[in-house]
Amino acid sequence: MKTPRLALALLGATLALACAAPAEPPAAPRIGSAAPDFTLPPAAGGEAIALKDLLGRSKAVVVIFDATKCPYAIGYKGRVADMGKEYAAKGIAFVTINSNKTEPAAEVAEDAKKNGFAFPVLKDEGNRVADLYGAKKTPEVYVLSPAGTLLYHGRIDETHEDPKNVTSPDLRNALDAILAGKPVPAAETKAFGCTIKRV
Repeated sequence: MKTPRLALALLGATLALACAAPAEPPAAPRIGSAAPDFTLPPAAGGEAIALKDLLGRSKAVVVIFDATKCPYAIGYKGRVADMGKEYAAKGIAFVTINSNKTEPAAEVAEDAKKNGFAFPVLKDEGNRVADLYGAKKTPEVYVLSPAGTLLYHGRIDETHEDPKNVTSPDLRNALDAILAGKPVPAAETKAFGCTIKRV
């Protein structure tokens, strides 16, 4: 009689573990610390892109965890596309990463094309890079120095709605300070948006 009871207990424990909520991602790297390196494939296919290569030819690199369906991320698409073009001309590289298990690479590539993203759009299958960065929201922004040091982490600005209502352009302020050789005025802000849909 003991054997079936033991088997049932083990089965129950296994099911409990399988149904448990996924673990929280690790904390984001601290401002001033080294950001995790990564190499990811473009959503549209082609040769994988390494962060270290972007860092090596830029005054800073903006990494944005993005989504195709999140209304917050959708509200920022135009601003991200415009800023990517504007700051590329000043030597700052943009890259977006989609880590959502619910949004396949083909959908991510089509979304990038539709929104005029002229920078690398990468697919993070298995949310490995999102976990390394402790990213939880879309959109969530990380700005790195050429040495890979984290200079800014947080939101793009305070509203995903009408950009005419923005009074705190946090990402733009950070990038302008970096280009001027000054400290970022507010190095950490609170990212808001949809949760990253992890495996």
